[in-house]
Amino acid sequence: MRTCEIPDFGTLHLDHLVLDFNGTLAVDGLLLPGVAERLAALAADMTLHVVSGDTNGTAGAQLHGVDCKLFVLPHAEQARLKRDYVLALGAAGVAAIGNGRNDARMLHSAALGIAVLGEEGCAAQALAAADVLARSITDALDLLLHPKRLLATLRA
Repeated sequence: MRTCEIPDFGTLHLDHLVLDFNGTLAVDGLLLPGVAERLAALAADMTLHVVSGDTNGTAGAQLHGVDCKLFVLPHAEQARLKRDYVLALGAAGVAAIGNGRNDARMLHSAALGIAVLGEEGCAAQALAAADVLARSITDALDLLLHPKRLLATLRA
């Protein structure tokens, strides 16, 4: 569990990290540099979940060796399914990271939602639903690895 007390935001007790794959962890189906190492560090005290439509069909191979649970979504109702996944884990203990329109409900439902503005862009809906916007997935993961950065961003 990762804990971070943020004045006027609340205390986060995060047991789970739910991540989108394409556009967030990967570009064109390929895991971005520096991601696997950061995920390994976070997996030491959080359960990692990747929920994805797996547009390029590469998520399983690209995440081989990463300590995470991969859930490949059907094509229909991905936004609802991602939100429901977070809710089933207990949203109060979940951080979520994504960039797409189908990530917005997931980001909004999680105790901490982080939108990523990566090479594939960031949907306006995801940005509006998130608590924080990060310039890249490595920056987003570093917020969790260095929680004082979250404190500096989210405190009132």
